[in-house]
Formats: sequence, C-alpha cells, structure tokens
Amino acid sequence: MAQQGLTGIRSHYPRLSEKEKKIADFILEHPEKIVHQTISQVADQLEVADATVSRFCKRIGYKGFQALKIALAPEIIAPNKMLHEDVNDTDEAKIVAEKIFQSNIRTLENTLQVLDKAELEQAVTFLLEARRVEFYGFGGSNMVAMDAYHKFVRSGVPAFAFPDAHLQLMSASQLTNQDVAFIFSHSGASKDAYQLLQTVKKTGAKTIAITGFPKSPIGQQVDVALHTSSEETDYRSEALASRIAQLSIIDALYVTVIMRQKEKAQTSVEKVRNAIAATKM
Repeated sequence: MAQQGLTGIRSHYPRLSEKEKKIADFILEHPEKIVHQTISQVADQLEVADATVSRFCKRIGYKGFQALKIALAPEIIAPNKMLHEDVNDTDEAKIVAEKIFQSNIRTLENTLQVLDKAELEQAVTFLLEARRVEFYGFGGSNMVAMDAYHKFVRSGVPAFAFPDAHLQLMSASQLTNQDVAFIFSHSGASKDAYQLLQTVKKTGAKTIAITGFPKSPIGQQVDVALHTSSEETDYRSEALASRIAQLSIIDALYVTVIMRQKEKAQTSVEKVRNAIAATKM
C-alpha cells in the first residue's frame, strides 16, 4: 500500500533515480501546482518524458499520475485538517495537550515511514566502529546533541558534545578518518552547521546528520542522512515538532548499539551507575 502523499514521496526519495528525484523535488516544493496540471505539462516543465513521470508514480506506489494527484489533493487543499487539528486561541489547556500529543504521534508515525533502513544500518556501523563520536547542534538542535551525548556516553562508545559553538568547531577540526561527526539540523541549511560540516570533511571523518529536508545542503553532503517528517502549526514550528522525532531516532540508534555490543555496553553502563550512585540520597 502506498504511503500517503508527500510523506510517501519523502520515504522513497533516497532510492529514486536522478530523473525521479527531479520530479520528487518539484512535487515537494510545489505540491499545489501538481493537482492542476496534466502529466504532459509536468513532463514538459521538467524536460522529461511523460513515461518518466508515469514510472515515478508507479515507483512510489501509485497506479499512475491521476492516482498520485488524488492522494495529494487533501494535503494541499486542507493540510491542517488532514494532518492534525490546529490549536485555537480559545482551547482549554487539556484540549491543547490533546492536540499537541496527536501532532507528536503523527510526527513519529511519519518519521518512521521516511526512515531508510540502509541508512540506519550504516549509521549504526559508523557508531560501532568509531574511535570517537562527536555530536553537534546549534541553537535548539544543541539540546538534542547534548541528549545524544548523555545517552551514548553510557554505551561504551567514546562520545563527546560541546554547548559552545566555537568549541564545537575547534573540536571538529581535530577529528580523524577513524571518527564520526553526528550533526543535528532540522533545516539542513544552518550556516553554523554547514560551516562545521565543511570543517569535518577536511578531516576525513565520517558524517551522519538528522534533518527534515533531504534536499538541504547538509542532507546532501553527509555520508548518512536520516530524515524526520513533522507538521507545523501557528503556535508550533516544524523545528520544535521535529525534535521529538530526532530524539526518538537517537533512542533507536542507542538501543541498537547497546544490543550489538552487549558485554562492552553492560560494563560501561555499570560504571556510569556506580559513578552516580553516590549522588543519590
């Protein structure tokens, strides 16, 4: 069964051919145009054959262009009503909580659909084989980076994170080809995060990123890109909504790493528990 509309396109994106990605990019950037165009109009605009557009539709799970348009229409005409109920000024606190919880649930469901199995496995391999793993994030993303450090420091994987932007850059410059840089950037276009990535690439270190935009500069230049899919409301930005998805991806990677090296991880976790035991009353 095809994953619905834009989410389905994002899910298939990593496995598309270059021409198919060209079509996917156009739809993701201008979904409102698709429902009002014929297959020939889309093909002419993108300078591809009608058959290429048709194959793209079938590749992502639809019988043809018309079926894709039907799937996209509800998202374009009334996206907020389809994805979630938006928060209203007059809502009671409990109603707001219910709507936010439902939005978080949908964010997690959509992210699970767009996560690529091969990319996840490659990320796990990088983490297991790393001499050193550093987690990077700027602004709100730094909180996610620090949470990732808080988890992985228990796993036996040599993990590090820094709250200061200059310290992040300084440390990144000292990485080697045996290390892994893990970058968090919802937009994938943060100037600070992009500058850091360029610094890392000079060291030869392997790179992983979690971002909400496959076409972003960071998403396209890292070795492994893991994508989130979130919704935006008047009171809650996509970046905020995506944070719970980023944290969940980190949880999944952490648990997988723990499972893949049980003895080492158990020893490390025990050391952490003993170290902090004295701090408890």
